[in-house]
Amino acid sequence: MTLLCVDIGNTNIVMGTYEGTELTSNWRISTDHHRMPDEYAMLLLSMLRHAGQDPTQIRSICLSSVVPPVGSIFDEMCRKYFGQSPLMVTAGVKTGMRIRYDPTRAVGADRIVNGVAAYRKYGGPACVIDFGTATTFDALSENGDYLGGAIAPGPLTALEALFIHTAKLPRVDLVRPAKAIGGNTAESMQSGVFLGYVGLIEGMVARFRNELGSEMHTIATGGLARMFAAETDVFDVVDPWLTLEGLRMIWEMNHPAA
Repeated sequence: MTLLCVDIGNTNIVMGTYEGTELTSNWRISTDHHRMPDEYAMLLLSMLRHAGQDPTQIRSICLSSVVPPVGSIFDEMCRKYFGQSPLMVTAGVKTGMRIRYDPTRAVGADRIVNGVAAYRKYGGPACVIDFGTATTFDALSENGDYLGGAIAPGPLTALEALFIHTAKLPRVDLVRPAKAIGGNTAESMQSGVFLGYVGLIEGMVARFRNELGSEMHTIATGGLARMFAAETDVFDVVDPWLTLEGLRMIWEMNHPAA
């Protein structure tokens, strides 16, 4: 039996297939609010076949989404092309994690999914840092409770905001600058965002450790995790597919006999 896990973010959709506990394939595509269910299906079916996988073997689907309209599109796609509705990570789904947040329903599904995987894989207390459209810092207690965290604009979001909201700053790529003092406008922007985010990460990890204790684990995930991990030693582990692992675990909790 093949399990398909899907995490729908504001910028990217991450998907992966599991045979048991083994991640057999994974993909990352752009989130497009205007794509129809049939279009997403053609992309997914093509990627499955390219990976040598038989789409008819997809017997279970687990999905988290922070973009409700796209989540609904995927639900329709799964029912039409795979003959089943996915398990959606929402309030009421068993996660094994107590939520100490007000209100509990306000926590993004991806943050809960990351927390489940981080605690089950690495223990607590822990700080999970996810590099996406937003950079999120999530705190887990020693007993695995979700305590809350912090949210900052993601590095790419910050660069794009500078381009959109200023008259003379250009659109530039996010790359590591050769030095902190930029010799031109592009280098100055790259220094401010890239090295500025390194400082943000290190400062927030230190503050979380002050509150959670010196034994806190620090786990990085998301598309830019490896890029920033190369610049700082505050991460104990970089786990790029942490969200997919959490989806697999949550599906298993809700289907114990499967």
